[in-house]
Amino acid sequence: MRPVYFDNNATTRTDPAVVAAMLPYFSEQFGNASSAHAFGSEVAGAVRQARKSLQALLGAAFDNEIVFTSGGTESNNSAILSALDTQDDRDEIVTTAVEHPAILSLVEYLAASRGIKTHFVGVDAQGRLDIEAYRCALGSRTAIASVMSANNETGTLFPVEQLAVMAHDAGALFHTDAVQAVGKVPFDLKSTGIDMLSLSGHKLHGPKGIGGLYLRKGTPFNPLIRGGPQERRRRGGTENVPGIIGLGKAAELATARMDEEQARVRALRDRLEQGILQIGNCCVLGDVDNRLPNTSNIAFEHLEGEAIIHHLDRAGIAASLGSACASGSMEPSHVLRAMNVPMTALRGAIRFSLSRDNTIDDVVCVLNLLPEIIAKLRALSPSWQERAHITANPSRSAELTL
Repeated sequence: MRPVYFDNNATTRTDPAVVAAMLPYFSEQFGNASSAHAFGSEVAGAVRQARKSLQALLGAAFDNEIVFTSGGTESNNSAILSALDTQDDRDEIVTTAVEHPAILSLVEYLAASRGIKTHFVGVDAQGRLDIEAYRCALGSRTAIASVMSANNETGTLFPVEQLAVMAHDAGALFHTDAVQAVGKVPFDLKSTGIDMLSLSGHKLHGPKGIGGLYLRKGTPFNPLIRGGPQERRRRGGTENVPGIIGLGKAAELATARMDEEQARVRALRDRLEQGILQIGNCCVLGDVDNRLPNTSNIAFEHLEGEAIIHHLDRAGIAASLGSACASGSMEPSHVLRAMNVPMTALRGAIRFSLSRDNTIDDVVCVLNLLPEIIAKLRALSPSWQERAHITANPSRSAELTL
């Protein structure tokens, strides 16, 4: 049996076509894109084409709105720090309680080091943003509102176009961490008010170590990394040419394949989800009607997700936890806590995230193996056994209530 990889929200396999596009730029077309000679100008032309490919994927109006970075974390940091540095009379941030640590860690640091105030907007039980609370959080001191396009754990999509308009009404800039969304759902940035957008190559079958920051023309910007004149002086340092070429090729493939491939991936995801739900005493977390086509987060009651992941891994299946490891002990996911997921299910959440590489055989493999894994773990779970005993003895439930 071949391994089954259902952890594509963590990283995707680099497409072989992307690898092939990158290879010449290591040892054949190895020039520095900023050099004035033929070696450099040839490479610079390839970088320009990659930028145009990413522009097309994002629906950006101009290719010079694309700044190449090392990945989503750098892009997120660049956007938020720039917004604070370019608006002297504004020193507050509005974000959500379910953002990626690349945002949450930064605002925590800014609070401790610079006294920056951050408003964290909550979500409902399906992970949907409290729009009215967002509106109230915006104010005359808001420098930037930063809201993810899609949640990395549940796949829930956020109405970032609407949120950008609301931020502008308050005089603030708007940024979205679109790392999980780019390549999975369409963007047409030229028709939105989004000022800045972050993306990462390895989430869309490109290489690791390369990403991008969309910077709408006219948006004030203060570089995070200073050095030479690269990226129109918006990001110093010699360009990662192989990475840029790889990201450009990945963007080109995503543009060409998105509609067909995402429809196929959605069908596989739904088939997987339907089969798992038949196991019973589990539920899908997030907004099932408005989420990424590849993501399913399923919580198993009275079980530990870590144990499920361990057994799946031993069977050759890669999925991921709905919890994160903190200080050596398992802490419930901040996303699921913000959604007020019941304690009986909070630690039993498993994320399955698919990609265009997955097949129906992968789905069948999981559906053949997972019921036995869950049954085995339930037989070992004291809380599950107690639940089963109460269900079988209603009088016992009454005693516990008294």
